[in-house]
Amino acid sequence: MSLFDSDFLKKLEYLSLVSRRVFRGRLLAQRRTKQLGGGIEFADHREYAAGDDLRYLDWNVYAKFGDLLLKRFQEEEDLHVYILLDASKSMDCGTPNKFDYARRIAAALAYIALADLDRVSIMAYADKPLDVLPLTRGKDRVLSILKFLENTKTAGAATDLATVAKSLVNRAQRTGLVVIISDLYDQAGFRAGVDLLRHRRFEPHVIQIHTVEEANPTFLGDIELDEVETGQRRKITVTERKLKQYNQLFHEFLTSIETYCKTYSLSCTRSTTDLPFDELIMRMMRASGIQS
Repeated sequence: MSLFDSDFLKKLEYLSLVSRRVFRGRLLAQRRTKQLGGGIEFADHREYAAGDDLRYLDWNVYAKFGDLLLKRFQEEEDLHVYILLDASKSMDCGTPNKFDYARRIAAALAYIALADLDRVSIMAYADKPLDVLPLTRGKDRVLSILKFLENTKTAGAATDLATVAKSLVNRAQRTGLVVIISDLYDQAGFRAGVDLLRHRRFEPHVIQIHTVEEANPTFLGDIELDEVETGQRRKITVTERKLKQYNQLFHEFLTSIETYCKTYSLSCTRSTTDLPFDELIMRMMRASGIQS
């Protein structure tokens, strides 16, 4: 089955209609900037100063009171949405495939943002940026985004979100929403990268995904394990006791992500790949106070 078949595209259109302003609300407070004139909503006045544009004088106020006041407006900025897509080798596993699932989520969020007239950029990464789709705008750009995602492949390098976040900060024209789609299997930990984004006034949203098999492995006995990101290979004997230890450690890992995000009031969505991608997007909408 194609990664982005006709059924997928129909779901995108439905999600776009339902979402309205999916990236607003609690995902990202509506950004407004006060500018002189040319805006969409009157804000207030300020006194005229030499050199100001006379077109924005409030002549009604001048006629009544003789005061030279300029109109100020609030103009809503388009939102910049930066999608960080984990393309490290650990994403290429499971049924459904974890990386395919991540790419569908990325496509859905990009489509919704484009339909909302926001600007979207996608950065596929592992230990460094692997491929970057520059900021683009307009619903007609969705096909180029789907093509970009279809051509994006996983790489064998380990994950390094801190390095990737630094690259994004240096590249970005301005701050915005950063959606991190990843299993967060980062040897150095994901926190340093997200901390950098927070400190530079970006708005991180974490989407942590994993397979059902990763959450609840069932194999027992002698097995050989390959650590896909480091290339290390180990022979181990899996016992009931070791399975229990693994399940406890995995649960602690997930809890640590949730605790970190709650501590810094970050939006966080977690899912296994067996949940349909559109249901995951709907869950994000409900968490943001957006009803269908």
